[in-house]
Amino acid sequence: MAYRFSHIPAQATGYFSRLVTDYLTHQEGIKSFFRFDWDSKGLNEAIAARANYPVNRQVLTESLSRQYADLQKHEKVEKNLGLLAEDNTYTICTAHQPNLLTGYLYFVYKILHTVKLADELNIAHPDKNFVPVYYMGSEDNDIEELGVFKFRGQKYVWDGDGQSGAVGRMNTAGLKKMLNDLFKLFGPPGKDAERLQELFTQAYLKHKTVGAATQYLVNELFGRFGVIVLDPDDAALKSTYIPVMEDELLNQSSSPILAKQIALLGANYKIQAHPREINLFYLADQIRERIEKKDDHTWVVLNTDISWNKEQLLAELHAHPERFSPNVMLRGLYQETILPDVAFIGGGAEVAYWMQLKTLFEYYNGFFPCIYLRQSVMIMNAPQEKLQHDLEFSLEEIFQKEEELIKLYVARYSTSDYHTDHEAAAIDEIITSIKAKAVHIDKTLGPSAEAALTRMKYQLEVLQKKMLRAEKRKMEVQLNRLSRLKDALFPNGGLQERVDNFSEYYMEYGESFFDAIVEGIKPFGGEFLVIHHS
Repeated sequence: MAYRFSHIPAQATGYFSRLVTDYLTHQEGIKSFFRFDWDSKGLNEAIAARANYPVNRQVLTESLSRQYADLQKHEKVEKNLGLLAEDNTYTICTAHQPNLLTGYLYFVYKILHTVKLADELNIAHPDKNFVPVYYMGSEDNDIEELGVFKFRGQKYVWDGDGQSGAVGRMNTAGLKKMLNDLFKLFGPPGKDAERLQELFTQAYLKHKTVGAATQYLVNELFGRFGVIVLDPDDAALKSTYIPVMEDELLNQSSSPILAKQIALLGANYKIQAHPREINLFYLADQIRERIEKKDDHTWVVLNTDISWNKEQLLAELHAHPERFSPNVMLRGLYQETILPDVAFIGGGAEVAYWMQLKTLFEYYNGFFPCIYLRQSVMIMNAPQEKLQHDLEFSLEEIFQKEEELIKLYVARYSTSDYHTDHEAAAIDEIITSIKAKAVHIDKTLGPSAEAALTRMKYQLEVLQKKMLRAEKRKMEVQLNRLSRLKDALFPNGGLQERVDNFSEYYMEYGESFFDAIVEGIKPFGGEFLVIHHS
């Protein structure tokens, strides 16, 4: 299988927010909201600074040892687990919830981006070690989002079989029928389809929880790259975060700090997430509910009958830290408390909410890592590439909306002049002259002349649209081909990576699919990758 790669500046695609494009283009207005720039210089500074922010490596390695006890470890995983005990080992982290069957393609891209950046740094810094880590957001409770995936256009939905609370803790027993229905569509027959069926069966029917299934699946798919899977829903790991959680419960320190940062950021950018007074959930027995301070002496768990006084609350926290879960505002700080990260790789929304967190990290003396926009990828097969060339659109141009591409195509290849800009200007000039004459005779005639101009302009616009439609009809065959290309590369008008599941491509290309992604990724990001294959 032959692969080629093209790279397009992310900001040229039109699929990223202004905050993200400003971040990628190093605009001055965004620089106060992060610590290290995302280029190689900034990352080298982060690596040098990280040594001043130690983590409890004993707790980390012992927790990972327990989490990997029942997993078959690839040689690279075994090596990386050992390296994490050493002070000169750092992590390149990405985080994502345990979507069913990994959900959408970008799940895979995030993980493989950590692989590429870690590989790059291991070459550049032979005196240090860099380990790729998938931080599993197992405590998320949004089953409506995490229980959905698509395969060859068909949508599969699992509602959790009535379970609630953290999705990572949900039992997988009810997934058998969905998987059997899915397997009927697998093909063409071959070792790659067979391997995927076996992997999904082992993951979801041989492991009791979604979290355990996801850990198994990611380990099987990416273990050969040395990827470490970390489940932060762990009592020992949470114990290292008790000081922050205790301060949050007793003093609610994070909310006013975050509010100030958000006010500054919000002056120019859309805010991604908003803090609560207490930014912690309580997890237990299918419960994931917010904690609120009812009065000076009482804390409650919303939508339950659970409540504590101060002594009871602290006793619960210290005895069962695993029952306390940071929300999006405190999750990053928890991540940086338990992992020796130097870089975090996330999507556009994640880049945006990390820009809200810098002052919070400063308050708790936490390490704020280099933030990287994850690699976005488009897969383009040979027929699609031929069609793109036949239509004579550049790669950057095909990211435009379909209606804009249609206008562009008609403008390029129409043999008729359907534009009326020149005529509109002439009419404007004539009506303006008539208006001046009318006003000279009677000032009250001015509005009548203006209304006439408006009507004529409107009629001219209507006529131009009719002329454009007529030109489109002449080019119907080519424009239908354009629509097919857009539908294939941008399903439902969105990015391929937010619709398709990796399994479609894995069954067609096998393991080489992952290798091609790693090869094509530019480790420092900032560009949209197009993979051409034939």
